[in-house]
Amino acid sequence: MNRQSTGIKDIIYIAVFTAIIAVLAQISIPMPGGVPMTMQTFAVPLAGIVLGAKRGTISTLIYVLLGFIGVPVFAGFSGGAGIVLGVTGGFIVSFPLMAFLAGLGMRVADRQRMSERNRAMAWVMIYAGLIVGALINYLIGSLWFMAVAGGSFARAVTLCVVPFIPTAIIKIIAVGCLGPVLRNMLIKAHILEPQMQG
Repeated sequence: MNRQSTGIKDIIYIAVFTAIIAVLAQISIPMPGGVPMTMQTFAVPLAGIVLGAKRGTISTLIYVLLGFIGVPVFAGFSGGAGIVLGVTGGFIVSFPLMAFLAGLGMRVADRQRMSERNRAMAWVMIYAGLIVGALINYLIGSLWFMAVAGGSFARAVTLCVVPFIPTAIIKIIAVGCLGPVLRNMLIKAHILEPQMQG
């Protein structure tokens, strides 16, 4: 496969996952603290696992930039700098890092799978990437919320983290199970090139 063909496929993969994140962002449940529960935090790490750390991060970064300039890709078909700079902005701006860590965990897992005895460690790496990504997303989101809305860090965590813990656990488990399967299906169907992972 020549470099031009590879580049075109990369653009298509990135565009498709940017669209997927935008669509899933519309599955949103308003919460009392002002931070909605959305499927963005499902789609973002999924992009990292399926596309790899680099392309997954680029896909998510494009999503954030589209929303920042006003394209209505955020929850509730919203967009604009005001959303990114508002109380939920920290969660949004940390999405690319979340995708990167998920993809990095998948990359390390691929190397572990080279040996049968390391299969269990491969799963540990996948979930480590997902968990660390989620924790950083919550940390940045809470600090941002505290800076914009005022109040203590404990208040920010109470409003922005505690109500979302059960669904966060479900999403992490689901992405860890679905992501590698979806990626392998795309590779076997010759839609995604294995050597392009990264």
